[in-house]
Amino acid sequence: MTDDRKSRTIAVCGKGGAGKTTVSALMVKNLAARGDLKILAVDADPAVGLATALRVPVRKTVDDIRNDLIGRLRNGERYDASDLPALLDYQVFEALTEGPGYAFLGIGRPETEGCFCRVNDLLRDVIATLAGNFDVVIIDGEAGVEQINRRVMEKVDDLVLVSDTSAKALQVAETIGHLSRDRGAVAFRQMGLVVNRVRQEKELESIRERISLRLLGWIPEDDLIRDYDFRGRSLLELPDASPALRVVAEVIERLGLEG
Repeated sequence: MTDDRKSRTIAVCGKGGAGKTTVSALMVKNLAARGDLKILAVDADPAVGLATALRVPVRKTVDDIRNDLIGRLRNGERYDASDLPALLDYQVFEALTEGPGYAFLGIGRPETEGCFCRVNDLLRDVIATLAGNFDVVIIDGEAGVEQINRRVMEKVDDLVLVSDTSAKALQVAETIGHLSRDRGAVAFRQMGLVVNRVRQEKELESIRERISLRLLGWIPEDDLIRDYDFRGRSLLELPDASPALRVVAEVIERLGLEG
């Protein structure tokens, strides 16, 4: 990717527990290893799974910034509207954490009730501006995509849906695909499915018959990832021989992000 190319944004969504955070983390690992890209990893899941998978400390989240500002406004503090963008831009930049070959931003869990649309819109604009300074932005989202539109950014380039082989997870992926494609829940350029924890290829044959989504790749059951999760090790430490890591590298190529 050359310096004059615009930022590429990948949003990874799916049912909780299906493996979307694993796919997000392995995308970060694959792309950061190239050494020629500026990578921003965004943890947009309130469960902060990506921070755990990457073993990155989160000092402050975007929602910490949001809730602090809303609290100040409720307590009577006044800000000139023209000063808010610069204030929020500085605070979001301060919330960035540097990792090996990437930067990390946690969105956090919204806690403040009530509508503060101006603050939400400003923060989304700040995040979009920040993302423009990176070559690739990888967003680990919740099961739905609406929160990506509402809390992170309006448009993404690649919407990657992750499912395991269960009927429920596949249905969630199909529903997200429908909401995105037919109801505009989030604007995207291309969309596809990654199936996780496939034990036998015959499972994949059955899945192909039941889904309408483009299949980007399938990840076999990987005991090494299970072991890393159990021991709390960073997925960035996975060896290159990891089957899951190889498949995610292939998915990145199919998205058109080959080196």
